[in-house]
Amino acid sequence: MSEISARRTVSGWAVGLVVFAASIMIMAGAFQIIAGLAAIFDDQFFVVSRNYVFDLDVTAWGWIHLLLGILLAVAGWGVLSGATWARATGMVLAVISAIDNFFFIPYYPVWSIVVIALDVAVIWALSIWDRGQARGSGYT
Repeated sequence: MSEISARRTVSGWAVGLVVFAASIMIMAGAFQIIAGLAAIFDDQFFVVSRNYVFDLDVTAWGWIHLLLGILLAVAGWGVLSGATWARATGMVLAVISAIDNFFFIPYYPVWSIVVIALDVAVIWALSIWDRGQARGSGYT
């Protein structure tokens, strides 16, 4: 098969989905960083109801969100630059982020649900990406 015909069979979805996933990872990472900094700088910003099973200090949640946000943003940048390690790392971090935000729902419900939805979109986009198609379209 010639190079021209190989390029014609490549779906635009291959490149589009990886750019989508990387962009969402960077955005979700920024959201996590913002939530983390808010929790670190102001302990009273997030208030949890009484008798919550996973009652963790708000500052501890802040550090968890800050670290996770930085890692997500770095992995998103890696996916955008085509690094092989970043795809698997991005999926693992998105799963951890979704679990983290599930436990954070009592503190900030709408924010947590939005970040969980973004994490699901990242997992979906990274899991269906075909590197062979992306390479054939010129994206490596």
